[in-house]
Amino acid sequence: MELKLDRMESELNIINPDLLQPSKNCKVLPLMVTLNVGGYLYITQKQTLSKYPGSFLEEVASRKRQGVPIDSKGNPFIDRDGPLFRHILNFLRTGELILPEGFQECGLLVREAEFYGLERLAEAIKEHERTRGSSAETTFLEVIDSHERSQGLKVFCSDPDFIERIKGRIVQVSKSRLDGFPEEFAISSNAVQFRHFIKSETGTRLVLKEDNTFVCTLETLKFETVMMAFRRGFRLITSLDSSKGSIVHCEGLHFIK
Repeated sequence: MELKLDRMESELNIINPDLLQPSKNCKVLPLMVTLNVGGYLYITQKQTLSKYPGSFLEEVASRKRQGVPIDSKGNPFIDRDGPLFRHILNFLRTGELILPEGFQECGLLVREAEFYGLERLAEAIKEHERTRGSSAETTFLEVIDSHERSQGLKVFCSDPDFIERIKGRIVQVSKSRLDGFPEEFAISSNAVQFRHFIKSETGTRLVLKEDNTFVCTLETLKFETVMMAFRRGFRLITSLDSSKGSIVHCEGLHFIK
């Protein structure tokens, strides 16, 4: 049997000696590390985690840190915020802080960076907060409901994006999706205002189309506007004629953000 194997090897060497040698184009794959962070699995290269020597992640990747728990699959387990870890990992990969627009968890991310011993990342987050705070402009929102002054409900906002959202909501609550934006409203980049309205029962005004088709009460639309303002982070600063007992019945509401 050994004689046959030796003969086969000898014949292969004669045909192509490289068949018995490692491929010259074969590259060794980089060492990969799988981490379980708060139940979320992240797979990355050892060199990525080792970018900052002495950090928590560098010690885990090089197995210097003792007492790190292991999950059921044998992966190192870190009992920290799993979703936020992607921002930690992206910083290690790119060397810069890249956060999604409207990110609201900078304080928590700073604490995560400090836990992992990434002081440079913690400082980058704090600088991001300082820059965002200094460059942010105050946004004004005004909701006026007085037929004598504005022919019904008028919504003005210095942020055109809020007006677009109100426009979309009006289409929904007025059940005019098939017709597009209702003709009863005049709209610009910063304001939405009624063109037509009538008084029906006491305290109730209805928006009507030219063919007298019912669309929606003004109070409902004002309520939708106010609730959207609160959800978008606006703060109510003044209200006119608040003696009526309900924010929806106030003639004037002013918000800032």
